[in-house]
Amino acid sequence: MDTAIRAEGLFKTFHSGWRRRRQPVLRDLHLLIPPGTIFGILGPNGAGKTTLISILATLLLPDAGVVEVLGLDVRRQAGKVRRRINLASGAAKFVWSLTVVENLRFYGRLYGLWGRTLAARVEEMVALFELQEYRHSPFETLSSGLKQRLALAKALISRPELLFLDEPTNGLDPIAAQHTREEILRLNRQTGVTIILTTHNLREAEQLCHEVGFLGEGRILAQGSIRALQTQLGLGDRVLLACAGPLPQLDCRQLPGVLRCRQNETHLELVLDHSDSRLPLVIQEIGKAGGQIKTIRVEAADLEDLYREFSH
Repeated sequence: MDTAIRAEGLFKTFHSGWRRRRQPVLRDLHLLIPPGTIFGILGPNGAGKTTLISILATLLLPDAGVVEVLGLDVRRQAGKVRRRINLASGAAKFVWSLTVVENLRFYGRLYGLWGRTLAARVEEMVALFELQEYRHSPFETLSSGLKQRLALAKALISRPELLFLDEPTNGLDPIAAQHTREEILRLNRQTGVTIILTTHNLREAEQLCHEVGFLGEGRILAQGSIRALQTQLGLGDRVLLACAGPLPQLDCRQLPGVLRCRQNETHLELVLDHSDSRLPLVIQEIGKAGGQIKTIRVEAADLEDLYREFSH
């Protein structure tokens, strides 16, 4: 299996109103996602993120196109797909009166687990998501962060090869959201599970995702690592350097990682693909050429810049 997800020419249209008004949501969408990665699907409200996840998770049928999940066709082999995937939403909903362990047992049985296997999986998830202290706490008494941990535990109890996370930190406070992100990273590292998530939080995608895809106008407008997309668009960290005297003669555009360069007599403005690794070399070269740097200011690029470019 070379890809976890393959979609080619995917179309989906909804009909609404008494006149059956057509609302195209996905239009000739193409997407390839390698296995073992954390892949982020980004886009504004109404871009079709949830519709796309629902089709990939076999909850909706596409109107047209080829859609394969783990090498299986979502139309003809939906049952086999469902046995190998799972999904967790940012709005965790469980039987409110059942405890953490009771909820995990309940959903484990729905996934076909019984007896010692079920008991072992429940204990494994309780340990993995550090829920021991709350194992006998009813769902209604849990904090938002603990509810989200339980949602991830429920989704992992069936040991899926592919996990869909729809807005996994939606509504959480900053501490709980950060803890959830750490759980997602740990999960991917320890199990190798492919994770596909949707999010509005661009910083979150930057922290979690190996690759991202920008969804707009019903299509994937761009896909790749954040660094590759920065280079493609000429976007990166903005670095402002001021020298104590005149700038030396130096062609900064020839230095590795420099995407754009602008200078006057005493100031140099650079756009670097990644300032952490590139800036020391720039400083070194300026020093070799006889320049004396007085101040440095770095304005780190983030996905907001990429999102703006691909959404307008």
